Amino acid sequence: MKVQPYPPELEDEMKKFYQTLSEKDKRRYAGIEALKLGHGGIAYIANIVGCDRDTVSVGIKELKTMPPDSSYDNRIRRPGGGRKPYEEIHPDIDEKFLDVIADYTAGDPMDEQRRWTNLTPQEIANRLVECHDISVSVTVTRQLLEKHNYRRRKIQKK
Repeated sequence: MKVQPYPPELEDEMKKFYQTLSEKDKRRYAGIEALKLGHGGIAYIANIVGCDRDTVSVGIKELKTMPPDSSYDNRIRRPGGGRKPYEEIHPDIDEKFLDVIADYTAGDPMDEQRRWTNLTPQEIANRLVECHDISVSVTVTRQLLEKHNYRRRKIQKK
């Protein structure tokens, strides 16, 4: 038995709708459409929406293993993924950061809150690696400068 193809207008609407879904919903939608068509439906739907046949198969497996009273879970990925914050990786980074820039710190005698350093964020990151074996990005050093109320001292010509 050969799959009856959908009209081209319907295929276009399916593609547009498919692109608006999350990863999990894409798999499940493709799985439902393939189950409707029966034999040959997996390859046909995968071709229409532009995904792999294995993705459609996984969607079918997810549909078959769903409990009948399943509630909607809007999480796409498992919790806990991604890069950990630098404070979690290096809990003592504040002290080591202040140690690195201690010799390069100046301030306004009239305002205790105003402090600056003549090191660039890249130089601070390099010194953290050299002195304390902590590798952080320039973005992190900028965040640390802002956290500790430091500014970059610039030469001013007037």
